[in-house]
Amino acid sequence: MKKHLLALTVSVALGSTLTACGDNNKPQQTQKSESAAAQPQQADVNQQFAQFSENLINEFWKLNPGYAVYVGYYKYDDQMPVPDAQTMASDLALVKEKLAALQGFDPKQLDAGNASDFFILKNQLESQIFSMEKLKSYQWNPASYNVAGVFGVILNTDYKAKDERLRTIYRRMENIPAYYDAAKANITTPTLTHTELAIQQNQGAAGLFSGAIAAAAAESGLNEQEKTDFTARIEQSTAAIEGYIGWLQDKASELKENDSGKDFRIGGELYEQKFALDIYSSLTAEQLFDKAVREKQRVHAEMAKITKQLWPTYFADTDMPEDMLVATKQLIDHLSVKHVKRDEFVDAIRAQIPELEKFVMEKNLIEMDKDKPLVVRETPEYQRGFAGASINAPGPYDAEANTYYNVTPLDNFNDEQAESYLREYNHWILQILNIHEAVPGHYTQLVHSNKSKSLVKSIFGNGAMIEGWAVYTERMMLEEGYGDNEPELWLMYYKWNLRVIMNSIIDYAIQVNGIGEQEALDMMMNEAFQEEAEARGKWRRATLSQVQLTSYFTGYSEIYDLREELKEKMGDDFDLTEFHNKFLSFGSSPVPIIREMMLGELDK
Repeated sequence: MKKHLLALTVSVALGSTLTACGDNNKPQQTQKSESAAAQPQQADVNQQFAQFSENLINEFWKLNPGYAVYVGYYKYDDQMPVPDAQTMASDLALVKEKLAALQGFDPKQLDAGNASDFFILKNQLESQIFSMEKLKSYQWNPASYNVAGVFGVILNTDYKAKDERLRTIYRRMENIPAYYDAAKANITTPTLTHTELAIQQNQGAAGLFSGAIAAAAAESGLNEQEKTDFTARIEQSTAAIEGYIGWLQDKASELKENDSGKDFRIGGELYEQKFALDIYSSLTAEQLFDKAVREKQRVHAEMAKITKQLWPTYFADTDMPEDMLVATKQLIDHLSVKHVKRDEFVDAIRAQIPELEKFVMEKNLIEMDKDKPLVVRETPEYQRGFAGASINAPGPYDAEANTYYNVTPLDNFNDEQAESYLREYNHWILQILNIHEAVPGHYTQLVHSNKSKSLVKSIFGNGAMIEGWAVYTERMMLEEGYGDNEPELWLMYYKWNLRVIMNSIIDYAIQVNGIGEQEALDMMMNEAFQEEAEARGKWRRATLSQVQLTSYFTGYSEIYDLREELKEKMGDDFDLTEFHNKFLSFGSSPVPIIREMMLGELDK
């Protein structure tokens, strides 16, 4: 409920800054005089807020030098804080101090851009406090401790000479032993699922240091003494990581043997609070769950229509089952055998990207920047185990760096598992996946986000907006004629869209309602037509994260609703390309904020 009230506050505050003000009963000259008198004061407040935001971001980078590297801010690239009790207490005190200072501003006195930044910063600070004081995942999620990611970015990003980046890595490695000592001290109530993930991902982290980083140092221009010192520090780092892995393996054995450990479910109260802060929706988590259930029923009806249309083509001599869910599943199973070979999975994705770019540019659906490279690569080992495909995009400070489309090869699957996975990502769904992850989904949106004039909006991106945009583009592309309105593609799109809807349903059902694995698998396989491998992977993901799975449906539905609202208001003046470019011009802001800003501009 808290987020619902916050969204209403956004509406009021932005409404006062985005729309024209004035009492129509007063003479026009009086209005101008009052407006002129107010302008210097408002300008002064906006200048003060801009300075506050800049200072806050600078402080943020000092506390979070690793995240700074991810967004291309390299001033503190050689620093790695140790997450011990003293550091966390100090950080929390500073966050509370900044929140108190922020609340000294009245958003009604700010212009539209600053008013929206105010609520984004407020959300960011409140989220950090909630995470530290209430959620306390640092006590039960061992997977939150992994040093590899930032080192991988430094190694693979050419923001300065490679030898200098290696020297940065050398200095940054100094704190790795203390980092993992602090991790072991913090973890008091681990869950088994997060412990097992931490073991897997930190094994990949150890491999990064003993493999790619060690090889880069050996082949570098570092002098012999530097190389000797580098080798010694790598050995210290890998020993610390392996010590953490061994400690976790003992913990996992103990948790299994005693059937103990914290439940991975966070429960209704924490879930609602986390949803409010992470998603930033006009709905509560429970309201979103109810909306997803209704949307599932609508999509089932659309799939039934296509199944009736296609049944004679594929099952001419077979009666169609009366239960349309059964009939639809039978048709999907029949079509899903059309897929790429397992050893061609990554290459097939790489080959599809230019086709999507060509369609978007020929249709002029959105502004594309061909100078921003997209690199399809196999997912690094230290990032595997959570999602099969993902995007690593540069931040606003280094927007020219590569965007990586990570695709996990099927090396760890046996033949049966690989076939199940490939049937899930069949000929049609693989195209929708690439729309979502690459063009015009995540890759395109994040390129636009880096052009935002507001660093606040670019840095503190809203996950529901980011994921929602990617989901929205899937439907938009098909509506605009991608795939020539092939009914098979539309059927598979609905199957894929059901997964988005089901993400919200099962995440809430698992974390709040407490359903178990078998019930969740049944829902995903029989109501969302997912292959068993995909369903089991989603169950695993729902046990490792909370709320994030709802971001897809929340953002998508809010973006689509906004588009339809503007269509109705603007009539023949509505232009889809202008809508897309304008929507993305606000950076990765929460959709409720973008909605108020776009409607405010329209009212003007």
